[in-house]
Amino acid sequence: MQRHFRVLLVLALTQITGWGAVSVLPVIAPRIATEFGGPLPSIFLGTSLMYAAMGLAAPWVGRAFRRFGTRHVMAAGAGMIGLGLCLLSRAPNLEVFWIAWALTGLGGAMFLTTAAYAYIAECEGDRARSLIGTLMLVTGLAGSVFWPITALVENLVGWRGVVLVYAAVMTLAVCPLIWFGLPATGTAATKATNEGRGRKGSVFVLLVTAIALNSFVTFGIEAVGIQLLQAMGMDLAGAVAIASLLGAFKVGGRVIDLLGGRKWDGLSIAIVSGAMIPMGLIAIWIGGAGILSVVGYLALFGIGSGAFAVARATMPLVFFERADYAAAMATIALPMNLINALAPPVLAALMAGIGAQATFAILGGLSLTAFAVLLKLNGMRMKPAVGE
Repeated sequence: MQRHFRVLLVLALTQITGWGAVSVLPVIAPRIATEFGGPLPSIFLGTSLMYAAMGLAAPWVGRAFRRFGTRHVMAAGAGMIGLGLCLLSRAPNLEVFWIAWALTGLGGAMFLTTAAYAYIAECEGDRARSLIGTLMLVTGLAGSVFWPITALVENLVGWRGVVLVYAAVMTLAVCPLIWFGLPATGTAATKATNEGRGRKGSVFVLLVTAIALNSFVTFGIEAVGIQLLQAMGMDLAGAVAIASLLGAFKVGGRVIDLLGGRKWDGLSIAIVSGAMIPMGLIAIWIGGAGILSVVGYLALFGIGSGAFAVARATMPLVFFERADYAAAMATIALPMNLINALAPPVLAALMAGIGAQATFAILGGLSLTAFAVLLKLNGMRMKPAVGE
C-alpha cells in the first residue's frame, strides 16, 4: 500500500505540473498574438504542433519504453519539456515559437499521460485500471490549478516570464522527482506481443474513432474554451473562472468512474459519459451565456468529459490483453494526437467565422457521432476474436 501511494503521489504531482506547464496558451495567447502581430489561430497552431509531435513520436516512444524502461524515458521527457519551454520563452518570432512547441510535444510524448499509464501497467500489473482512474481523478485539476496561477504570474512578469518559470520547474523539480521518486521496474511488463501490435481490425478502428472524436471536442474546448466563452459575451475573468470550474467538474466525473468502475468496465463508463458530453454542449448552444445553460454545461460536459478521459485510457483493456496495453495505447496515441492537433486552430477559425454558439453546435454533433460509435462497440464486445 505504501508503494502504491508513493507511485500515485509522484505521478499525480508531476502530471498535474506537466499538463499545467504545457496548457498555458488559453490564458496567454492574446498577449502573444499582440506581441508577434499574428492572428489568434496562428498562436494556437503551437498547441497543434505540440500534439502532432506527440502523435508522430508515439511509436518511437513506445519502443523506448520497452528498451529503457518507462521511468527513465519519463524523466528525459520532463527535461525535454523544460527545454522546449525555455526556447519558447526566448522565441523572437512565430517560426521559433512553433519549433519550441514541437520540441515540447516530443517531451510530452515521453512524459505526459500515455507514459504515466505505461508506467502504471509496468509497475502495478492487474491493479493498473483502478490506479489509472485514481491518477486521473487528481490530474484533472491541472487546468483549475494552473490557469489562475498563470493569469496571476503573467500580470507580474509577462507571458515570457511565466513560460520560463514553468521551464525551470519541469527541469529542476519534475525531472529529478521522476528519476528518484518512482520505484525502479524492469521492462518486461511493457513488452507487447506481436498480436497486440498487429490488431488493426474493425474494433480497433471504431475504438480510435470514438476516442479521437471526443478528444477533438474535449481537447479543443480545453485549448480555446476561454476564448469561446469570451466570444459569447463573458469578460476574461469570468471566462477563466468558468474554465477553471470546468476542471473541478471534470474531477467529479473521475469520481463517478472511480465509484462505478467496480461494477462497470471502461466501455460502460465511456457510453454513459459519452452521452453526457453532447447534452452539455447542447445546453450552452441553446442557452448561450445564461446562468442555467452555463450550469448545465459545467455539470453535463464537465462531469462527462472527466469520466470519458478515464474511459479513454481504460477502454483498450476491454479489447486488449494487459500485456498488449502499452503497445495499444502507443498506437492509439498517433491518430488521437494528430486529431487533437487540429482542434485548436479549427475551433479558433470556426469561432471567428460562424460564432461561438454555432461552434458549440458542431462540437455537439461530433460528440453525438462518437456516442453512436461507442454503442456500436458495445454491440461487438461479446463477439469472438475481437479485433481480428
